[in-house]
Amino acid sequence: MVKAGGILVCIVIIVLDIGAGILGLEAELEQSKVKQMRLWIFECKEPSHNAFRLGLGAVALLVVAHVLANLVGGCDCICSKDEFQKAHPNRQLTVSCLVFTWIIMVVGLSALVIGTRANDKTRASCGLTHHHFLSIGGILCFVHGLFSVAYYVSATASAHS
Repeated sequence: MVKAGGILVCIVIIVLDIGAGILGLEAELEQSKVKQMRLWIFECKEPSHNAFRLGLGAVALLVVAHVLANLVGGCDCICSKDEFQKAHPNRQLTVSCLVFTWIIMVVGLSALVIGTRANDKTRASCGLTHHHFLSIGGILCFVHGLFSVAYYVSATASAHS
C-alpha cells in the first residue's frame, strides 16, 4: 500500500506542476495577443485579463505542488558541511533536491508573479519590457516537478534505509 500511495503522491505532484507549466505558457500566448507598442527597451501595452487569470492559476498550482511535496517528503535537515559530507548518499540527494526545489520554486514563482502583475487591469502603463516572464515561469514549473518528485522519492528512500 505504501508503494501505491507513493506513486499517487508523485503523480499528483507531477500533474500539478505540469498544469502550472501549461497555464504559464498559455498565459504567455494570451499576453502576446494584446496590442503593444515597443521602443527599444520601453513598451506600452494593454493588460490581458485572460493572461492575468492564467498566470494566477499557474502561481496557485505551483504553490500547491511545492507545499504538497514538502509536506509529504518531510524535513531532512543537515546543518553543516561536515555533516553533509558524512551523511548517507540518499540523505545527500534528499537535501540537494530540497535545495534545488526551493531555488526553482522561488525563481519560477517570481517570474510568474512578475508576468501576472504586468497583466493586472489596474497596471496599464508604459515602462520597461516584461518579456517572457510567464513562459520562463511555466518552464520552471516543469523543472520543479522533476526535482519535487526526486526529492520525495529520495526522502522516502532515506527514511526507510
